[in-house]
Amino acid sequence: MGDKSVQKKQYIIDVAAKVFAEKGYKNVTMKDVVDACDISRGGLYLYYESTTELFIDVMKSQFESREDFTELISDDATAADILLLFLQEEKKELFRKKGNLNRAYYEFYFDLRPSKGDNVYKKEFDSNVKMICKLIEIGVESGEFVCDDPLTAALNIVYVLEGMKTTALTLGVSPDSFDRQILYILQSLGVDA
Repeated sequence: MGDKSVQKKQYIIDVAAKVFAEKGYKNVTMKDVVDACDISRGGLYLYYESTTELFIDVMKSQFESREDFTELISDDATAADILLLFLQEEKKELFRKKGNLNRAYYEFYFDLRPSKGDNVYKKEFDSNVKMICKLIEIGVESGEFVCDDPLTAALNIVYVLEGMKTTALTLGVSPDSFDRQILYILQSLGVDA
């Protein structure tokens, strides 16, 4: 693919992400994406055959952009600093009014139930667990954290975040409630927050 094609494809992904965030996964049609992108139907079908195929690329793009936050951290940042930054980014994402794709993610997975190898969301989940586990191990080694089982602690943190996301969609979650959960997580690791 040439540079122009790569840029066009990324443009479609970026615009489609906004459409999916607004309408969810189930309610988006290829026509919605064509209209939002202001391109021809044929122009869209050059890149994508279905909303499913497009949504998978939207997820990949979203998750790839999230991983970049670690590059913003200075060399002297502690494990606690990095964990807190990650949790703050999760909070921003959860309470973002426009562009939050959580509803679309869950609709996609409840509707299609992709196999484990194709499950982009599971890969993101596993990546977050691995990163948090590593941070906790580093924090334990440096004396910042107290934790006998970093993997279970990391899984617990990611499960809490996933629970907050689904609760936000069904019952609603306040920023204060989210902050209390984060404080509890940090205190369970021995951090005086």
